[in-house]
Amino acid sequence: MAMMFEAVYENGVLRPIESLTLINRQHVFVTIASPAEDDVAGYFEPEEWEAAKHDDVSLQEVRWALSSISGSLADAVIALREER
Repeated sequence: MAMMFEAVYENGVLRPIESLTLINRQHVFVTIASPAEDDVAGYFEPEEWEAAKHDDVSLQEVRWALSSISGSLADAVIALREER
């Protein structure tokens, strides 16, 4: 059986946010993964982050750029990453 759930680490103990259907003292394997927002730094090189600090892009420019994307924005981002 495999399940995915969110938990909080407090005082040395992982505490699930929701109830789990496990029997008392059941042994399980746990994989720790940080939320997605922590992973965004790895998508860009340090030079790209530095250059982005100085971007002065208007909301209108963003809307114009996004309007040219057909389909899903997520699919477009994935395709760009695969090109790298």
